[in-house]
Amino acid sequence: MVPDRFRALVAETSDVAGRFAAAGHSLYLVGGVVRDAMVDRLSPQRDLDFTTDATPDQTQRILEGWADTVWLQGKRFGTIGARKGGRTFEVTTHRAEAYNPESRRPDVAFSRSVEADLSRRDFTVNAMALRLSDLSLVDPFGGLADLAAHRLRTPLEPSESFGDDPLRMLRAARFMAGYHLEPEPGLVEAVTTMRSRLEIVSAERIRDELDKLLVVDSPADGLWFLVRTGLAEEFLPELPMLALEQDPIHRHKDVLAHTIAVVEKASPDRILRLAALFHDIGKPKTRSIGPEGVSFHHHEVVGARMTRERMKALRYPTEDTEAVTELVALHLRFHTYRLGWTDRAVRRYVRDAGPLLDRLNELTRCDCTTRNEAKARTLARRMDELERRIDELRQQEELDAIRPDLDGRQVMEILDLKPGPAVGKALAFLLELRLDEGPLGEEEATRRLLEWWSSSGG
Repeated sequence: MVPDRFRALVAETSDVAGRFAAAGHSLYLVGGVVRDAMVDRLSPQRDLDFTTDATPDQTQRILEGWADTVWLQGKRFGTIGARKGGRTFEVTTHRAEAYNPESRRPDVAFSRSVEADLSRRDFTVNAMALRLSDLSLVDPFGGLADLAAHRLRTPLEPSESFGDDPLRMLRAARFMAGYHLEPEPGLVEAVTTMRSRLEIVSAERIRDELDKLLVVDSPADGLWFLVRTGLAEEFLPELPMLALEQDPIHRHKDVLAHTIAVVEKASPDRILRLAALFHDIGKPKTRSIGPEGVSFHHHEVVGARMTRERMKALRYPTEDTEAVTELVALHLRFHTYRLGWTDRAVRRYVRDAGPLLDRLNELTRCDCTTRNEAKARTLARRMDELERRIDELRQQEELDAIRPDLDGRQVMEILDLKPGPAVGKALAFLLELRLDEGPLGEEEATRRLLEWWSSSGG
């Protein structure tokens, strides 16, 4: 009897399993899909990973003519990719894999044994395979028991596993947070000792793993693990620097604990969570102590610059870097409007936030981690007021596409100008009018433009 949780997987894989069996080869579902089936967390968009005793050439022959598409980019590492009926498959020959101490690329040796292959996996909870010929579970390292006990272990000694691929030290944080697993002491000790080995891993792989950690439902345990083991210092030193020493005279909250709490509160949107992670990294550099206590003047400006530098170092795409940097730069903007939300203030806030408006509003709400209930209620009330004013103005104006009442062509005709800096100055003047007073209409905008042009000596 096939357990209910595996029925969908069996149905999806029966065809390809039959092809391998007919060719005299074993085929196993392996890794995350087996783990997630065990805890009823299979994703509808899941891709399927397999391991086999077939060589890469044999796997290629089995899949060609059956799959809609076959790709060979990973063939030298033993992996053949395929797509069939909208589902992606990756079939990898059993292998033993280790990193050369001086290299970013793994040295790959193939094996005939599925147990040998599983021994080179990162953690026991990922070192399980489902043999498709008889639907039996291959679990030589007790991964199922570890899942049940919420325990994170490596199949081999942690030092050997992390030596194979140092990125696994960072990956441990994701599995702790995503599956509520407690790392065994030897694993924590190995990460603490071996953390500098992360230097041989490419920035792109580190970036991708950080992203995966940040979008789990509750990433806090993983982020604390990175800090406490010292691993964060190897790729994100700004994070542990937030653990500022308490001022002996004036009290202030722990910026690191606050930051992790903000990440935890934010929706699992990758850009938003990155902004939450970076939003206060300018505080250590701007920290000062005065008569009224600790202050961090302009930390959003310094933090935006630091965010840009760190995201570039981690090879983030320019679009991601610009979005996160802008959110960090704007995350205090809400607090500059302490006397209420005039139409003018709302227009400027929306214009500056642009397409990041919803994320900025959520980041502002999440940034309130105070235990003072009255203060928290006040901030929430002011945020509600802002969002109501935005909705009201949206109904009256094209608030999301604020532009001058006149375009450049009209400005040149009215002022008898040719393209040049003067046109830009005129448009900037009209935009300021639009932000301050709302839509003026073409006639009034023309009158005000001529008046401004005359008074400016144009």
